Amino acid sequence: MDYETLRHFADTWGLVFLVTIFLSVIAWVFRPGAGRVYEESARIPLKED
Repeated sequence: MDYETLRHFADTWGLVFLVTIFLSVIAWVFRPGAGRVYEESARIPLKED
């Protein structure tokens, strides 16, 4: 495998892979019911022990 072939592979399938990961993370963050968990996590520093 030479440099040009590897570069072409990275340009096409690497981009597809990274976009898939990005969209998966976005879907995970904005899933239904996740807001409650994030609200609780955001209030941790304000809790008094």
